[in-house]
Amino acid sequence: MNDNHVTPGDDASRRHLWERLGPAELKQLAESGPEELYEAAEQLCLRAAGEGPDGSAAARTVGRIAEALADTRSGDCVRFAADIVGRLLPPGPAYREEGDRLRRSVAAKLVKVQQLRDLEALFEELPDGVQDTAVEVRACVLGELALIGAGRGRPVLDAYAETLRELGHPLARLPRTRLDIEHRFGVRVRGLGSIKTADQLRSRFPEIPATENGAAAGRRASETPDGRRARAAAEPFTVSGWVREPEARFFTLPSPLAPDDFAISLIKELPLDCLAGEGTRRGVAVTCRTTPDDVLNELFSAAYNGGVNGQAQGGAYARLYAWNSLYALMGLPVDIPFLEAVLLAADHRWLRFIAFTDWFHHDTSDVAFAVLDPTRTRVTVLAATDTDADAD
Repeated sequence: MNDNHVTPGDDASRRHLWERLGPAELKQLAESGPEELYEAAEQLCLRAAGEGPDGSAAARTVGRIAEALADTRSGDCVRFAADIVGRLLPPGPAYREEGDRLRRSVAAKLVKVQQLRDLEALFEELPDGVQDTAVEVRACVLGELALIGAGRGRPVLDAYAETLRELGHPLARLPRTRLDIEHRFGVRVRGLGSIKTADQLRSRFPEIPATENGAAAGRRASETPDGRRARAAAEPFTVSGWVREPEARFFTLPSPLAPDDFAISLIKELPLDCLAGEGTRRGVAVTCRTTPDDVLNELFSAAYNGGVNGQAQGGAYARLYAWNSLYALMGLPVDIPFLEAVLLAADHRWLRFIAFTDWFHHDTSDVAFAVLDPTRTRVTVLAATDTDADAD
């Protein structure tokens, strides 16, 4: 074996050689000999399974091989990449998180790079359950196709998606195409990064001035705890590893609130952890009015990009977590159709706020929303913060 050609083998030196290959070398091998890469992945998976947690280096190499194959356009590469992450990856809790990440990453790359006719070959056999990791790969591929508006109307894909829906796969409840409210998903605009200052917030959204009536209403609010709903609201941040546990709280007002009184004056009167010691950092708390699509996009971005010390969730699951959170913010049952939820969202009042307390980091990402329901008697608050500094 020379330095320019590697072949799978069972001795340690060859296994370590695979682990040392860089992205460019793996890409070259995927183009010239995908079968060779697949055979190497098979052997590395066997090694990782036999070594338990000590096989993590081999498992990472397998992931790099699968991603290189997914990123190389050909029918063989589609089949090999899907089979590696859907069938070969070692089972067990030691590899569960990395396996989920790889399945979602490979699915996204397949949809981005491969031709639809080659992807269709993955769906010829209908699933009989949703626990199989091979089925999970295909569910993620369908979810990624939905985000680019592709695949719907193709009988093979439609049949598979319908079977997933009947079997209760969580991704299968999402629409098969992107909704208008999701138009900003994955779109990056130069100069529009995370909001860290009050001036940045004011420059993008109309500010809502404080009112004494809002403060009085906040002082009379009562909290209505709901652990399940709070977990769903915080899901985009918790699954992607934002450094601080998000705060999701629910309050009831004794009488309907005038829309103009839904402002920072009310929010500051609520017993929120994120506002404790308000003014401990330089800056004045500000509240601005926003729209449901802005909120949904922030929820999607949190899960899609992952926390600084966390993990990106892939487009299909980021979309699911974002919708779960939006439903929880509005207190909607999960069986409400998505388009109906969009109409209901327009009847709510949505705010973004920023505060300068020790809870927020004002470093990498800070997100804070408040929602007033159509009866104007129920308020939801969701706040999250992330940083690349050492965790508290």
